Amino acid sequence: MTAFRAPLTVLAAAALTVAAGGLGIAAARAAAPACGVTYTITSQWAGGFGADVTVTNLGDPVTGWTLGWALAPGQGVTQAWNAAVTVSGTAVTATNASYNGSVATGASVSFGFNGTWSGANPVPSSFTFNGTACAGGTAPSPTPCTGPSTPPATAAPAVKVWMAGDSTMMNASTCPIGWGSQLAAYFTAGVTVQNSAVGGRSIQTWLYEGNVTGTKNAAGECTLSSTAYSSRWTAMLDGFRSGDYLIVQFGINDGDTACPRHVGTARFKELLGVMASTAKARGVRPVLVTPVAAITCSGGTAVGNRGFVTETKDAATANGVPVIDLHARSVALYNSLKLCPNNGDYTTGAVGAFFCNDHTHFEAAGARQIAGVITAALREQNIPLASYLK
Repeated sequence: MTAFRAPLTVLAAAALTVAAGGLGIAAARAAAPACGVTYTITSQWAGGFGADVTVTNLGDPVTGWTLGWALAPGQGVTQAWNAAVTVSGTAVTATNASYNGSVATGASVSFGFNGTWSGANPVPSSFTFNGTACAGGTAPSPTPCTGPSTPPATAAPAVKVWMAGDSTMMNASTCPIGWGSQLAAYFTAGVTVQNSAVGGRSIQTWLYEGNVTGTKNAAGECTLSSTAYSSRWTAMLDGFRSGDYLIVQFGINDGDTACPRHVGTARFKELLGVMASTAKARGVRPVLVTPVAAITCSGGTAVGNRGFVTETKDAATANGVPVIDLHARSVALYNSLKLCPNNGDYTTGAVGAFFCNDHTHFEAAGARQIAGVITAALREQNIPLASYLK
């Protein structure tokens, strides 16, 4: 599915109201927030489309928000994520989720949705933020009147997020696009993401590239010709700094029965423990992630389809590190987007906009949503890395 990008940016400045009465005229600043909105059509197909929306609060901090806009004739909204979206006639209202209602001055919040269209699929011409119009053109962002200046908040220290995984996480510009390639967009400028995920790798072939043989030992594990680590892991070990994070997701290729990719369950947990304990010893905070699900339907319901889920959780518990159950969360996302049932054609419709033509890997729009699932889990599980999210 070829991504179709049509961004629109709308800005609003703080307003002035003038009240007349009795012997004179008094001027007062409106107590309404200013806002900026970027609306991007990320993918489009016959009769349907996906969109990302980013709202920037240019006024006072808010603890809850609603964004409103009008649909063009023939447009509709079918599913949404990171916001509750309702439609009444042509009026659309997006309301914050439980974890993204607070938006500081100058901060942004994003959500996405899938929709329908016929005839034309224009971007909205205007928006409202908590009832205030975000009117205007694409001029530079205005500086809202906020009263007396306040000292800037102390900037959070820079942090690096290291990533290890397979093709569902790896960087790519065309299908398959891993969710790790989309993660940096969710963080503030203080975060650098170093994604070292590689397609086709089990945890053992990622760690010992070139040294895993095609022969199994008596325990049924692939033997190593050398215990020397791969260059990607040694580069991480050399680059780790205290306060960094390590996100690890394996388990999709590890179930291969043949070497070199085969990894048994005990060996899988052992190697996750090696990565977690080594990172912790350097002051790096590991986060283990269960393997993301492919799209498998049982009637109208998406169901789980990966192994090594329990083993990932067990390794997290054994090493005292957090685990994000991306397997369960991704299945829940597919069900919320109503990607089941489908006719198995992964080149059209909502499922084609989400997945490559193999039911496993992601188009850019799907990868962004999976990355959003990860960031939602960081917040919900109070993993400290969440403090760097936009």
